[in-house]
Amino acid sequence: MSDDKTITIEVDGQKLEAQPGQMLIEVTDAAGIGVPRFCYHKHLSVAANCRMCLVEVEKAPKPLPACATPVMDGMKVFTRSPLAREAQKGTMEFLLINHPLDCPICDQGGECELQDVAMGYGGDVSRYSEGKRVVRDENLGPLIATDMTRCIHCTRCVRFGGEIAGLRELGATGRGEHMRIGLYIEHSVGSELSGNVIDLCPVGALTAKPSRFNARAWELTEHDGIAPHDGLGSNLRIHVRRNQVIRAVPRENEAINQTWLSDRDRFSYQGLYSKDRLLKPMVRDNGKLVESDWQPALQAAAKALKEAGGDALGCLVSPSATLEEQYLAAKLTRGLGSNNIDHRLRQSDFRGDAADPTLPWLGQPIAALADNDATLLVGSWLRKDQPMLNHRVRQSFIEGGEVMAINPVAYDFNYDLSVDVVCAPSAMVSELAGVAAALGANTLGISVEPDQAHTAIAESLKKAEKGSVLLGTAAMMHPDFAVLRALAAGIAEAAGVSYGIVGLGANDCGAWMAGAVPHRGAGGAAVESPGLNVQAMLQQPRSTYLTVGFEPEMDAADPSLMANAFGNAKVVALSSYLTPWLEAHADIVLPTAAFAETSGTFMNIEGKLQSFQGVAPPQGEARPAWKVLRVLGNLADVDGFDHADSQQVCDEIMACCRELEPSNGLGKTNASPQLHSGDWERIGGVPMYAADAVTRRAHALQTTPDAWGSTVHLNTAAAQTLNVDSASKLRVRQAEHSADFGVCIDDTVPDGCVWLPTAVPGTELLGLGFGVVSVEKA
Repeated sequence: MSDDKTITIEVDGQKLEAQPGQMLIEVTDAAGIGVPRFCYHKHLSVAANCRMCLVEVEKAPKPLPACATPVMDGMKVFTRSPLAREAQKGTMEFLLINHPLDCPICDQGGECELQDVAMGYGGDVSRYSEGKRVVRDENLGPLIATDMTRCIHCTRCVRFGGEIAGLRELGATGRGEHMRIGLYIEHSVGSELSGNVIDLCPVGALTAKPSRFNARAWELTEHDGIAPHDGLGSNLRIHVRRNQVIRAVPRENEAINQTWLSDRDRFSYQGLYSKDRLLKPMVRDNGKLVESDWQPALQAAAKALKEAGGDALGCLVSPSATLEEQYLAAKLTRGLGSNNIDHRLRQSDFRGDAADPTLPWLGQPIAALADNDATLLVGSWLRKDQPMLNHRVRQSFIEGGEVMAINPVAYDFNYDLSVDVVCAPSAMVSELAGVAAALGANTLGISVEPDQAHTAIAESLKKAEKGSVLLGTAAMMHPDFAVLRALAAGIAEAAGVSYGIVGLGANDCGAWMAGAVPHRGAGGAAVESPGLNVQAMLQQPRSTYLTVGFEPEMDAADPSLMANAFGNAKVVALSSYLTPWLEAHADIVLPTAAFAETSGTFMNIEGKLQSFQGVAPPQGEARPAWKVLRVLGNLADVDGFDHADSQQVCDEIMACCRELEPSNGLGKTNASPQLHSGDWERIGGVPMYAADAVTRRAHALQTTPDAWGSTVHLNTAAAQTLNVDSASKLRVRQAEHSADFGVCIDDTVPDGCVWLPTAVPGTELLGLGFGVVSVEKA
């Protein structure tokens, strides 16, 4: 589209300004002039195959489709003239001749674009008396229900797969009424963005399988929400019926998630209604957790925290907790005389704490990633870890930008990497140092000779007008994170590009703002006597721990270390679920509200604050965690816990943060690499659908190909060395513990490595996700 000049057109007698090259439907939409359509979508290519948007253009010999007609200076258009109306009504009649009359049983009924347009442009009696076609339904997997007889061949789903999801899984075969939409290969749809075809489908051909037949559209109330799983903060609309969340759909926000939503954000609400939801407070009595009323449970918790006091108290809070919960947890901990608080549960290297910025972030606006000429991903499977962020990077690739990666696995991306360096975890530091050396940046004393790949990455970053170095989830969990961060910062500075981190939770950035770290207070203020980070708190066990919003056996960098530390301590847990580990070890468990049940605020990775309200009542006797923390503060005689609502808490935080700005600094460190190679190296990370407690309990997501079962991945050569195959069991031993896993032969894994993420069944007692392990056939 050219911005050189503005032209003027006339639509229905109204003068409108437009840019040369714009399609007519874009101009009418901007002016609020309604033109019916089915195949057109502003983020998809123009297909012009439904013909519903036919309009009359002066001097044109026939009606023209508004979606495929470029504007011209002086053009006169009539959207409601007799000719336009006749063309639109004729198209509507043709679309309906084969459409089944099953609106009363269709899940789309009441919110169907075909119904809406038919009311305005359809006839009251059909002239078609022949038999209607019947189309075989496709099995698209556990997330999308199909009734392909209803399909009107708009091809939105087909174009979405190729243009947005990056996977051409759906296609059209045949012509005319014999056209069929189906899978290219007989398998389920595997994209992590697949649920968007449900929103795109203008009829009831593609609907949400998990919520199918659960409610009619007119029974639902709609509420705004924010996705709670990664730092993007995708905007949602949450649909509720009779106080129960029925589904989640995207809310348009061009700066963040446009009109799309990842499947994790769309379907994870199922986890709200898991059978292990904690419904009442529980207190350990004679070695067993028993149900209790709120008042005695709160008094017991406050007493335990108050008696610990000082340095004997440690607080661990989820990076996906709300800003208000993180702030009150920090305020309570420090009010009791301890600075031992941390949210970096999955981080294992804290040697760079002295160089930590006050508010780490992405380094640029989310939307700006789409304009990058070069992007380097370090320890990042962006496609699965942050799907909507990956969508922006893919946009940059489509526009000619280069994407490069240094990863411990040859991760499957939905675009081509110009340079893909795959190495064992212990070699990641030297590979990144090679890029630094090629740019003449500081290699932190690491001796390395740049090879062709390092030079290619360096040259690409240096010539880019806009570029990024992004540290992903695997880099943040790496035992040499401090070194990787310092190298990445030096590379970005030498190349003149930005660098950033993607975060490990929905509110990772907000936790820094709230002071949920041992060396920073609210607003980034330096702490006079810094407390212990999460790793130090576990290596030097405290007598009492307060945990907020996470599962110790699943959400820790080193579950074995956390289990040992908690084993002899008093544990007060604020949790939405009663897990086997909590049932066995916690002393007091207080039920808290989960996603969609509480109000609060998230700060996303570009530094944008987004508040939301609870839209459904908490299960059982659960209460919002910020309220529980407020009461604990009062019962423990800590000043400043008189907030009436979460907005007052937020206002108090804002008063501390007036001068706080996102900044990544240079991450300088004197640390040297501490992860060394062994006979076998474990590659960690967190699977997409094991990221947090709610997602792990979403049944539909756990039946998709992206759900990671109790398996370990290794390449063909490694399998032959160990004499195992896909029918075997492999025993992985780490430190004092071992566990048996199924085997998946996967040649994306480098030699000498086994890919076994954390937060999957069987890893609850193993050590760090990245480290030396021993493996043998079970």
